[in-house]
Amino acid sequence: MRRRYLCSTLVGGLAVAAALSAGAARSASPAHSNMKPAKPSMMRTFRGKPSKPTRPTRSNNLSYRGGIGGIGVETAPKVYLVLWGSQWNSNDPSGESSLLQSFFGKVGGSSWVNSVTQYCQGVASGTITCGSSGAHAGNNVVFAGFWADNAAAAISHPSQSQLATEAVKAAGHFNNTTAAPNASAQYVIATATGNNASGFGSSYCAWHSSTSSSYGNVAYTNLPYITDAGASCGANFNGLGAKAGITIVEGHEMSETITDQFPNGGWLDQNGEENGDKCAWIQSGQGASASVSINGTSFPVQSLWSNAFNSGRGGCVLSY
Repeated sequence: MRRRYLCSTLVGGLAVAAALSAGAARSASPAHSNMKPAKPSMMRTFRGKPSKPTRPTRSNNLSYRGGIGGIGVETAPKVYLVLWGSQWNSNDPSGESSLLQSFFGKVGGSSWVNSVTQYCQGVASGTITCGSSGAHAGNNVVFAGFWADNAAAAISHPSQSQLATEAVKAAGHFNNTTAAPNASAQYVIATATGNNASGFGSSYCAWHSSTSSSYGNVAYTNLPYITDAGASCGANFNGLGAKAGITIVEGHEMSETITDQFPNGGWLDQNGEENGDKCAWIQSGQGASASVSINGTSFPVQSLWSNAFNSGRGGCVLSY
């Protein structure tokens, strides 16, 4: 099953929870008055079966979907990390917070993330090759802020709408209260060990989405406590260590948000898969996940789809 499409049970649960939570959010704060979360774009779990690189064909390359409100990609990506809830207090057994902060602080300008620069916005829907046209996605990722929102306990096993509410709250915390700063921002909402949203580790490892708000559209990632899922979400994948899934999964979501900031207005293939989906959990051969040096530190990452690779037929690359 393609990871983009939720099982019917999960969809129903998200829809009901979203409706209930959205009503509460609307009454809680003007910032949330017009919240409408987009359908999540999910990274599927690794199910113990070898993956193969997507077969390169021109028809299976990514193409532009026209943008949402004129925005399709992040031209100057800014990443904000939020540790949601007092459940994080003195409770990070795998050191996920420090590892994520190190990754976000170094990834900007790396050859690994550079493949995103071939994708752009401000071009016709259906475009496959930008060339010098449009405004290109940026590899100049900035780790723009960290917030331990730990004054109170977070909702245990939050719904999509509750995660969206926390993302909008984070935008306010970082003073991104108009559409302009949120046009290239992404908020990573990290839940503490044992408090992850429903479906984690069985249906998905993480997902990214967006929500409307009075601050403009806000892009955010639901990042569960990845090591809770063990091998299903990357522990020891390709022999890369027990914590490998942390940066494999978040790198996947970060790069997808850069190239499809407000799903699904950015760059997707004909099956609705993004640049991370097409290269997830490859064990060997071209595009296999590996530990790569990113500004002097090695991080386990997956490859990302490049339309330009293999003479324009496309493929999964670890550098560009």
